Amino acid sequence: MKSICAILLIFSSFSLPASDTMRVQADKYQRGSVKREKDAVEILKRYISIDNVCAWPNLTTLKDGTQIATIFNKPSHGRMQGDVDCWASTDGGKFWSKRGTPAAHEPTTNRMNVAAGLANNGDLVVVASGWALKPGSKQDGLFDLTEIIAPWVSRSGDGGKNWKVVKRDAFPKADAGFTGYTPFGDILKAADGSLRVIAYNQSKDKAINTVSVFKSTDDGKSWKWFSRISDGISTAFAGGHNETAFFHSGDGKWIAAARRWKAGQAMDLFSSEDDGKTWKMTGPLTEANQHPGHITRLKNGDLLLTFGNRKAGQNGVAVKISKDNGRTWGETKLLFGDLASGDCGYPASVQLDDGSLMTVYYANGTQAHSRYHMGTVIWKFK
Repeated sequence: MKSICAILLIFSSFSLPASDTMRVQADKYQRGSVKREKDAVEILKRYISIDNVCAWPNLTTLKDGTQIATIFNKPSHGRMQGDVDCWASTDGGKFWSKRGTPAAHEPTTNRMNVAAGLANNGDLVVVASGWALKPGSKQDGLFDLTEIIAPWVSRSGDGGKNWKVVKRDAFPKADAGFTGYTPFGDILKAADGSLRVIAYNQSKDKAINTVSVFKSTDDGKSWKWFSRISDGISTAFAGGHNETAFFHSGDGKWIAAARRWKAGQAMDLFSSEDDGKTWKMTGPLTEANQHPGHITRLKNGDLLLTFGNRKAGQNGVAVKISKDNGRTWGETKLLFGDLASGDCGYPASVQLDDGSLMTVYYANGTQAHSRYHMGTVIWKFK
């Protein structure tokens, strides 16, 4: 692999009404280059927080300030039986301890893909799916994945220590010809008071991916299909999208950062002005191999997009800032790019009481640590 300097691009506004125009703009975007701002961020601390797990962490802040990381607890991309665990940090990410297991696997399955957040009553809610498994075809002692299994909805009323699977059929079944739904990202509150979550699925011929919003009117106990963000057909890039981070910026206005199924696996920006009922794609958001993302609001009102960076020679995590509720985004800033390979990322971030930022992510190793792990980095903008 070639070692290259970071090739980053300023993309400051989106005004692309037609899909053909989007394709042209995206093509220009992929070819453009802007020098890396080496001094844009300052790393304060880095930790190997949870060792020997693939993790893909979701981050939820409890009302008392505790940070909860919801993770997959095995060091494999699903080829092991494993569970969804939650870990807690009460000191701003310095130390983490296991609290409970929202979704324990059944034999020859795993629970590994999650969305998580807070119900209106303060309970933790986790929607967790995974895979059915069969004995592996390779001589490595691992399983092969056969099919996506239905999501379970789990709740905890004591900060993640004890969990109850509320329903094993509380999530809608997929349309004919498609796989089951895979939940992803945060569970968020809408303007109408309901809860919303995103899940994606794939046509069984693997031609397209679709991304949908689901709605709960009983505080996260059950979910119904609500709207489609990307259908894989009418959106600008053939193949559609899958892992998508969304954010309610207020007054029923939403944005979403969606990972393309094909076309370089960059992320595209979508927006909704009607509390998530309808969505439009407004333009490309990152370069190829920069995905998936997480969106949070900072104390100064800016929005922070954190995303995995899998560009050759700079595997790690990158960030962008929006000062206008997600309509436009500033240039990419590489948070760090020293992970062992592109098997990394899936970050989530939160701002701490002292103004610094905490980002959790997964990696299959670093130069100094050659196992899968969840890492934590404490940092700030300069």
